Amino acid sequence: MIGFIIAGLIIGALARLFTPGKQKLGLIATLLLGLAGSVIGGVIANLLGTGSIFELNILGFVVAVIASVLLVGTAEGLATRAKK
Repeated sequence: MIGFIIAGLIIGALARLFTPGKQKLGLIATLLLGLAGSVIGGVIANLLGTGSIFELNILGFVVAVIASVLLVGTAEGLATRAKK
C-alpha cells in the first residue's frame, strides 16, 4: 500500500511536469490524480495482458503517466472554469 502511494506521487509529479502551463494543484490533489492515473494504467496494462493491476511494469507506468497528464489537465481546466 505504501508503494502504491509512492508510485501515485511519482506519477502525479511526472504528470504535472508534462502538463503545459502552471498548475495550482496541491500535494493531495497531485497524489489523488497520480493514484487515479496509476489505477487506469494498471487496468489498461492488465487488459493488454502485460501483468496484474497492482504490478509495476513499463507499459502500465507509461499509460499511468499519460492518464495522469489528462487528469491533471482536466482538473486544472475545471478549477479555472469554476473561478470564472
